[in-house]
Parts: sequence; C-alpha cells; structure tokens
Amino acid sequence: MERLYRNSDNWLDELHKRETALFPPRICSRRLSASQALVQRLGLYGQLNGHQGCVNAISFNSTGELLASGSDDRQIMLWDWAAQKLKLSYQSGHSDNVFQAKFMPFTDDSKIISSSADCQVRLSLRQENGSVETKRLSKHQGRVHSLAIEPGSPYIFYSCGEDGFIQRYDLRSHSATKLFYCSSFAENSRSSSVGLNAMVIDPRNPNYFSVGGGDVYARLYDIRKYQVSASTKEGSPANYFCPCHLFGKDDVRITALAYSNTSELLVSYNDELIYLFQKNMGLGPKFVPPTSEDSPSSPEAQVYSGHRNFRTVKGVNFFGPNDEYVISGSDCGHIFIWKKKGCEVVRMMVGDRHVVNQLESHPLIPILATCGIEKNVKLWSPSSDDITPLPDNVQEIMEGNRQGREDHSRVSFSPDVIMHVLRLHRRQAHVYVERRYNREDSGSDGNDDDDREGYLLGFSDGDPAEDGENPRECNIS
Repeated sequence: MERLYRNSDNWLDELHKRETALFPPRICSRRLSASQALVQRLGLYGQLNGHQGCVNAISFNSTGELLASGSDDRQIMLWDWAAQKLKLSYQSGHSDNVFQAKFMPFTDDSKIISSSADCQVRLSLRQENGSVETKRLSKHQGRVHSLAIEPGSPYIFYSCGEDGFIQRYDLRSHSATKLFYCSSFAENSRSSSVGLNAMVIDPRNPNYFSVGGGDVYARLYDIRKYQVSASTKEGSPANYFCPCHLFGKDDVRITALAYSNTSELLVSYNDELIYLFQKNMGLGPKFVPPTSEDSPSSPEAQVYSGHRNFRTVKGVNFFGPNDEYVISGSDCGHIFIWKKKGCEVVRMMVGDRHVVNQLESHPLIPILATCGIEKNVKLWSPSSDDITPLPDNVQEIMEGNRQGREDHSRVSFSPDVIMHVLRLHRRQAHVYVERRYNREDSGSDGNDDDDREGYLLGFSDGDPAEDGENPRECNIS
C-alpha cells in the first residue's frame, strides 16, 4: 500500500489529508483506487482454467469472494478467484452456449440464474450436500443474452431476448411473466419487434431500466407503467438515447449497456463506438426517427474510440470506485481502459489471443475479470512494480481498428440479415459435426468440400489457434 501511495497521483496531498484526518482511511483508499497510476499498474494476476469452450459469462457475488463463469461447454463454474481454485462445477441444464450466469443477492450464493443460446432462462439451486439442482423458469422465442437483477432483491429479475420480449421473474412464486415487447421503428422490418442483446437497471432508481439490441436506439422504460401480468403488447419507452449521426442507420446495433452509479448510460455499438449519455441527453418519449433533411440537434454524448466491436457480442463496463473509467474488449485482443472524463485511453492490455468479450469489476477492490475466445478467465490487479505505458504500436492498433470499421461500413446489412447469417453459421457447424461423426462411424473419408462448409462463416482474419484451441468453437453473434 505504501508503494502505491508513493506512485499515485498527488500522493503527498492524499497522504497529508489522511494523516491529518481530513479524509478518513476509507475515503483515501477509494481515492487511491481511482488514481490513474493504479490503473497503469494493472497486470495479470492469474488465470482460471477449466472450461472446454470459450467463456461468455463472468460475474462476482455481492461480497466479491466468488466468481461465476459460464461457457460454450454449457458448464457453470464457481471460483475462489483469489486462490485461483475451482470450488464447484456443474451442468447448467442448458442445451447450448451459456450467455449469462449471476448470483441472486441475499441468498447465501445458493441461487444462480442463467440464460443461453437455447432460449431458456434457468435457476440453479445449490444444496447443502454440494449437489446442484437446475430447472427451467421460462423460454423466449430467441436467444437470451441478458439478465438484470432488481438491485437488492433476492427474488426479482428480468430477461430480454432476440424475440424482443421483456420477461419478469419472481422466485417466490417461480413465475415468469411477459411484460411487453420492444417495437421497431423500421417500416420495412420483417418483424415488428427489435431483438434485444442488453438490459440494465438504473441503480439509483430501480423503476427505470434500459434495453438495446437490433437497432441504434437505447430505450428507457418505467416498470411502474406496466401490469405484472401476461402481456403481448408493445412497450412505450419513457425515453430514447442515440447519437444524432446514427439516426436511421440499419447496419448498426447495440451489443451492451451499463449504468454508472450516477445513472449515466453507457452504450456500446456493433462496429461503431461507445457513447456515454447523461440523463438530460434523452430524445424524449415521443421521439420519431427524423429524415436526413430535418435531423434535430441534441447534446453530444462523450465518445470512446480506438477499439473494434464487430466479431462478437461484446460487453462494456465501468471501472473504479466511482466509475472513473470506461472499459471494453476489442477484436484486436486488447482490453481498452479510457478515462470517463475526457475519453483518453490510459491503458491497453493484451487480454486474449483473438477477441476480448466480457469485463467485470470486483464490487469492492480494484480487481478486473475478463474473458474472450480463449477457454479461461483472466484476472487483473494493480500488482506491477512499474507504471506501464501504452504499447509502442498503439497508434497502429487503433488505426487498424478504425480502418476495419470503415471498410466494413461500405457494405450495409440489416439486423435481420445479420441474424440470418449467424443462425446459418450455427446450422452449418452442426451439419459439419454430424457429418464428421457419421464418417468416423462408417470409416469413410468423406468429401473435403463438406468439411469446409461448416466453417464458411467462421473467423476470416483470425490467427491460427494455439495449443489445439479452435476459435470457431465460440459462438459468434
């Protein structure tokens, strides 16, 4: 701790305030944890190895002692991350890739909720004898990428899926209720609903939650406007958030959302950038996408750039005791850390040989967990002896990501086409596996063209896998 004080920003001033009791030790600790010097000391603390597929879900429990992970191997694992030891591994009951695995608060970590590409939302119950029982709570008509727990509640949580529906769950009655669906603005859309990738609840007012997915608009809803009973009606947003230059874009979608502890909304776009909206930057409840001739002006959101978010559904998050930093993974395999105020890149770390997908901050101390295409979870702590500068080739990396975005933007795909291609990729992969096993059973050499078919829509520019890993095993969506 003394070493960190010596190298922190304005350490003499901080130390003086602590010693003269102007700041209590707890406040000094939080201010130190927010220092740029500490962020620049982040280094690899360890790896959690055990999954047989790429890891899509990571989540700390409320005390930060345990970390849950979910993977393409359909396993959920609970880790003593500090000791880097596996405490429990069990079959989730899902029949496809696990996208979310979260502890329900105030349940002594005995209840874990999960969602998957199999469209299910499931509950895992840890028994005293160490066994785990799982059961299905509901099923969407599309993959379920996001779960949101009502702050402080051991019973209430929500899910959203590619079918566009928001569902509410109450574990006291083991009930799941369709609240409403998220409707599309597009007149030529094949569906009246918007497939959803992300949902977050405002920590300062749990009556409000935001969702995002198959178009460019983050929608804010007020739960008090909806009856907790079965419904197939479309929802009426209380507000919309979107950068003006993205109005009407049909080749951009939202992959992730995050709320700060002051209700700022962070929005990450597929093959675009990350934007931070203040509460007063909304477009209003009666917003209608304008034509190019009458595009309105609105307060400009802060913009975080340098990374690339195209090949997978990436998360976005805050870091620091008061959310002083914004963090995201990237297709280039780096973890990007920006100052929230000013949007300056202050740290880049190699987090994966291929793609970094998810990032989760410890609830109490400056520890970061990340995962991606590799079959492990990486842990980061401010353990480096020296302040680490940005990579020498930082400009080349960021320029390569920018060029990739611009090159891809020349080809326009609607969200429906994108989802169709991704589903085709999954079907082709299944066909490939079935044909391979059938050939092995029959002793036939088969047709080489058939072998290649399953990978037609896989990674096109990734590096060859190492150590026998195949990045195409990961769900790309």
